[in-house]
Amino acid sequence: MKQKTTKEVQYMDHLLLKEAQGLTPLGLRANMTWHEDPRRFMIVLSRYKFVAKMLSGKKRVLEVGCGDAFGSRLLLQEVGSLCAIDFDPVFVEDVKNRMDKNWAFDCRVHDILSGPVEKEAFDAAYALDIIEHIPKTEEQRFMTNITRSLKNDGVLILGTPSVQSQIYASKWSREGHINCKDHKELKELVLGYFENVFLFSMNDEVVHTGFSPMAHYLFVIACGKKPERNF
Repeated sequence: MKQKTTKEVQYMDHLLLKEAQGLTPLGLRANMTWHEDPRRFMIVLSRYKFVAKMLSGKKRVLEVGCGDAFGSRLLLQEVGSLCAIDFDPVFVEDVKNRMDKNWAFDCRVHDILSGPVEKEAFDAAYALDIIEHIPKTEEQRFMTNITRSLKNDGVLILGTPSVQSQIYASKWSREGHINCKDHKELKELVLGYFENVFLFSMNDEVVHTGFSPMAHYLFVIACGKKPERNF
């Protein structure tokens, strides 16, 4: 059978890659987003890009609550290694089944509420769209176990929808969002564990330092772990 060719030679690599290993499948959550709300797909990836740039050069990084880890590959372009955890075995299995050997990373089943991943092992950690799913009664344990997983000079990034954004959230999002915060609550929580906490707002793909109550999404970047006796 005659080999297909593209009309412009520079695109032949696209066809050859498809023939060599097939098309890359979307993850469970990414697939749902692509079907239901394609614009959100781009917004989610922009959050990962921001985290990747902020943590560029870090040797060992922890992702808490990776879900299908579709955006996690962006971190691999900037950091030494990545360990991604999720408490749901269904998502971890999906990640492992889609793992590309050229973009491999450690993915494990671990509930951060059960304890640190590895005590003082990571240079940085991040959790995107996770804290709003943690019951308020458990948020201190959540923060404590992430902080214990970090080295003393480690950096933490949290990203979460603002409480003000919830009137625009979909029904299935609101069902899981049991602990959304405003900018003051989020910063106050993280200041219990770190000396320095920097707050950013985000609307769609744009990260800024504008008026926080109008932000759809909030980021905090924290560094300078407080002594454990303080938390």
